[in-house]
Order: sequence, then structure tokens, then C-alpha cells
Amino acid sequence: MSADIAPVSVAGPVRQVMVSAGEGCPRVALVDVDGLLLNTPFVGPLSLGENPVATFREKLDAVAADPALRAVVLRINSPGGGVAAAGTMRFELERFKARTGLPVVACLMDHGCGGAYHLASAADYIVATPGTLTGGVGVILNLFNLQDLMAQYNVVPQPIKAGKYVDIGSSARPQTDEEKALFQAMANEFHTKMKADIAKSRYKIKADDATVFDGRIFTATQATERGLVDRVGELDDALHIAAWMAIPPTARTEVRYNPPVVMFRRGNDPANSPYAVSANIPLQGAGLLPNLPGLDRTKLPTFLSLWQPELTMEKLSGK
Repeated sequence: MSADIAPVSVAGPVRQVMVSAGEGCPRVALVDVDGLLLNTPFVGPLSLGENPVATFREKLDAVAADPALRAVVLRINSPGGGVAAAGTMRFELERFKARTGLPVVACLMDHGCGGAYHLASAADYIVATPGTLTGGVGVILNLFNLQDLMAQYNVVPQPIKAGKYVDIGSSARPQTDEEKALFQAMANEFHTKMKADIAKSRYKIKADDATVFDGRIFTATQATERGLVDRVGELDDALHIAAWMAIPPTARTEVRYNPPVVMFRRGNDPANSPYAVSANIPLQGAGLLPNLPGLDRTKLPTFLSLWQPELTMEKLSGK
């Protein structure tokens, strides 16, 4: 007899949920992107964890399949995530725009940093709330030397390897200068690609502004001054702009649009307002082992683009 608790199964495909009735203008799809962006499922006992990359693609496909939806607001609340995961999501958004022709407005909530901003920059227009933190366009690989900690517990690595660099990045020993140079070249390559993508989409960014891509974060006002964001506003402003962009230029008026808004949810994941967030916290936590920052960060063995000073917060990640 097993005491294991099986994860809660995903309740079918995403379906439309009306979260705002609106009036007199095109229907807008609200696609939410919350939490750490990693190409892996956030799972655990009694958790509704999903793969953020797969869920994002599924929602975009659902929008594309409904001709009644005339615009998209991409509501982002994320510190960023894996370079590869964010890049894939950006690619999917670009492909969605090319095949549907629908306008996309990004609305940055609490955070829209690193890979999350990389994704947002592919939108046609970006709104950031007055309290948003954004930017953080950089690349980091979290490596820790846990050799002394392991020695305290009499843990002595005894690797047998073929291939000089097969254990590059190991936490069981210090990195050599040559290994650091190899990692640095990779980080530089990923950073260059991110900068090129963002510069291609955000023509307002000044080419000579060295602060934009050095990894620092900005307030919404600071980001607007640098061309990273088009406007400081609220989610309602993003919905209004999306509806306005969906209307032919000759039919636009000066009224403020209040569009009908739909979100996409599983059958067991309700949404009653445009601010609805899918719960995604594994309930088992980390109570059985020491919660050490170094140990937790080594669980993310990939190049990251995010602003999150303490990565143990990844346990609270949304989908």
C-alpha cells in the first residue's frame, strides 16, 4: 500500500470564460502569463501545476480558433525565467501574430522582467502599471560551490568521467578559469540574441542608452522614458487600447472602449475577473530538507533571464 499522493489531473482543455461583459466593441482575449517561466511542469501533491510554455501555446491556439476574438491583451506578471523558455514563448507569440493579424497589447503587472519582458516586447503596444518593475534584460547561470558544505556532512564526490568538461558547472568543486570563460561566452551569446530581438520590436529604444540592456530594473516611468514601455496605465487601459486597435481606423471614435473580455481556463480553474490568477503552489513544500538558497538555485540548471534575488520564491510561481 502506497502513501504517495497523486497529483491532481488537468481538467480537460482550456475553455473560454467571460470575465467582463463589456459593451459595444470587439471582444478581447486576455491571455495571462504568471510566475516563473520554465519549460517544465510545476507539479506536486494536490497541485494544478502545468508547463507555462505549453499552456501559453494552448491559449494562443484557442484564441486563433475563435473568429469572434479581435484582439489580445497579454497580461504578464513574471520576474522572467529560462532563456530558452522565454524565447520559445516569444517565438510562439510572433507566429500567432503573423497567422492571425490580431493586435496584441502587453500589460505588465507587478513584474515584467528579464525573459518576461523579452516576451512582452513582441507585442504591438506595452502598458505598465504605476507600480510595475520591468527591464532586467540580462542572462545569469546560477552556479554554487558547495564543496565545503558537503564536506561538513562527509559527502565526498568520486566522479568517474570521460570527457574533460562533462561535469562543467558541478557544485561539488570550484570552476576553473577556462570553464568560467566557456560559460561567459554562452551567456554573452544569449544576451546578444535577446538584445537584438527587443531592439527589433522596440524602435523607441535609443541605441546609445547603455542602461537598457545592462540587467538593471526600472519603474514604469523610467521604462517609458527609455522606450521599453509605451504608456503607464492600468489593465483597463490595455483593454481599451486593444479594442481600439481592433476597430478599423475609419470607424474609431473618441469614446473609451469597454470591451467584452474572455480568459481561458481549465474546467476546475474558475475566473471571475480579469485579474484572476491560476493557483499553482505544490502543497508539499520543502519541509523535509534544509531550505538553503544555494541548494534551491541549483535546481534550475539553465541560463536564466530574470530578476528574482531569492529564487526560493519559485515555489510560489504561477503558471
